[in-house]
Amino acid sequence: MSCRSSCRSSAWAWESFNLATQRDNGSPDDTTALPIHIHGLTKKYGDLYALNSVDLEIKSGEFLTLLGPSGSGKTTLLMAIAGFNRPDAGSIRFGETEMIFTPPHRREVGMVFQSYALFPHMSVAENIGYPLKLRGVGAEERATRVAEALTIVQLSDLGERGIDQLSGGQRQRVALARAFVFRPRILLMDEPLSALDKKLREQMQIELKHLHTQLGVTTVYVTHDQREALTMSDRIAVINHGELAQVDTPEAIYNYPANAFVADFIGESTMLPLTMNDSGQLYFKNQVIADVPANQSVGNWLLVVRPERLFVLTDDTGVQEQTFVFEGRVRETVFQGETAFAMMTIEDQHNLSVRFGTSTTSISNQLMPGDRVSVGLHREDAVIIPGDS
Repeated sequence: MSCRSSCRSSAWAWESFNLATQRDNGSPDDTTALPIHIHGLTKKYGDLYALNSVDLEIKSGEFLTLLGPSGSGKTTLLMAIAGFNRPDAGSIRFGETEMIFTPPHRREVGMVFQSYALFPHMSVAENIGYPLKLRGVGAEERATRVAEALTIVQLSDLGERGIDQLSGGQRQRVALARAFVFRPRILLMDEPLSALDKKLREQMQIELKHLHTQLGVTTVYVTHDQREALTMSDRIAVINHGELAQVDTPEAIYNYPANAFVADFIGESTMLPLTMNDSGQLYFKNQVIADVPANQSVGNWLLVVRPERLFVLTDDTGVQEQTFVFEGRVRETVFQGETAFAMMTIEDQHNLSVRFGTSTTSISNQLMPGDRVSVGLHREDAVIIPGDS
């Protein structure tokens, strides 16, 4: 009896959020994905801004990831959308409906927590069906919808199994099924893959992406894992110190970071300081890199160099006119399985990393610490960003 009571208590946070009655959440057949409109959202803890006047438009049916380091404000923003914390100022609308003063259980959202919060005293099917039971869904329909959810998450044969008999990946799927079985129009996920090992986490990223495509529900996902965000998202909102640094597609954020924080946080990069001459050209040492962008008053600019965009120049390599050349000395080479990288020093003060494949003929096998080396960067791969003012 005490175990049953303890089991229920451990999942109370999930119950209070996802298990409201169906009449609180509207018609069970209304499954149209909702857009989320966030305007001027501000949340302070003392003198610290956890969110500082955040504006964000999340499209109906899209998969948007909130990405940032620990303490950046991404979870605070997600919890504000869920209704678990009330902002000091601003607006959150689901469609045309203002939600700031709406309690969590009336927001028509499903949520997957980092800890999953499954009921260990219930079977897999009972866990998934519990929100339907509390909403008054009849036993026959409940069984049908649980079976459908089990099929979607590829657990059709495990409905009668206990939670303690599941692997980490299977538990994560059960938590997902329970979050969408009552057909929410918005799905929120707070780092649901963080407890999984690397291989399983990468597998589940693809499965979650396929699941989102199948369900079509508006999804907001929180992570601090850059690769995870790049893999899964329609768009990424990079957040830092409670402010949005950039919101765009994964390709745009990786290839065209808006500022030094995004360039440094997303992927690997080296940022070289550029100098502006009297003609409005930006150059590094004696190489003109680009013209100053039109209508820009920024005084400091940086060249963003991605390691995989560099290539080693050999005696047989013809240097094209549209190639920038950097010369330096190898400090260290590191083997990482499918790739390797060489760290080199250029101009006796700046560092560059060059990443290679690791086939037996790879040039990386020929680079040794102390070697002099020249590397090239195609002009189309050169990205300039504003430096710190």
